[in-house]
Amino acid sequence: METVKPRILVVEDQTELVAVIQRRLEAEGYTVTPATTLAEARAALRGDPQDLVLLDVMLPDGSGYDFAAEARQLTAAPIIFLTALSDDAAIVKGLAAGGDDYITKPFSLDVVAARVKSQLRRAGLGTEALIDLPPLRIDLLAGQATLGGVPLKLTATELKLLAFFASNAGRGFTQEQLLEQVWRDTSGVPTNTVRVHISNLRRKLKLDADSPFELNLTDDLRYVFQRVSFPAAG
Repeated sequence: METVKPRILVVEDQTELVAVIQRRLEAEGYTVTPATTLAEARAALRGDPQDLVLLDVMLPDGSGYDFAAEARQLTAAPIIFLTALSDDAAIVKGLAAGGDDYITKPFSLDVVAARVKSQLRRAGLGTEALIDLPPLRIDLLAGQATLGGVPLKLTATELKLLAFFASNAGRGFTQEQLLEQVWRDTSGVPTNTVRVHISNLRRKLKLDADSPFELNLTDDLRYVFQRVSFPAAG
């Protein structure tokens, strides 16, 4: 089974700095895509889905501020600015352009790693190795999930969807929210992607056969994954 690792796009024109950041983030368990121009960053966003973007402001072919606003049309992934511009006006401009956080240069790699982890955790994509919701156990870094000790044969996307549900058990999510959070799709284009993947999860988890879990669609069209509540023995 494919190993699931959060994908980080690093957009920075200083190649030595990119290499240093890449080594540190890969050591933290992430998959890193480097880009030294906005053209490369656009190509990366239109290729494999990215889970977070580290973005410089001053790049050889344009402004990171403008790119952030553009990127928001392609992805809901958190955007963290990396820049030497440290005045309040620059920070406000970055956040208004669609940024989620702002790190000023020079910076510590420990701070970068901590901010990345924090933003991914908010998006439900932390690198914590295990999600335990007995009898369900999910190992994201190993790309494995077991139910009652029995391995589940899930695709990488199914595993990511199940991990998101397990991390948010009992909460309801619309199809649009799932597309944004799991697929990083903010296009709003009608699709049956969510329905198909949820149908596959229901089948593979045997949710219709006295399962300890349920995954239902509520009256207000929200998907909720949770443990089944059994009545206490009397």
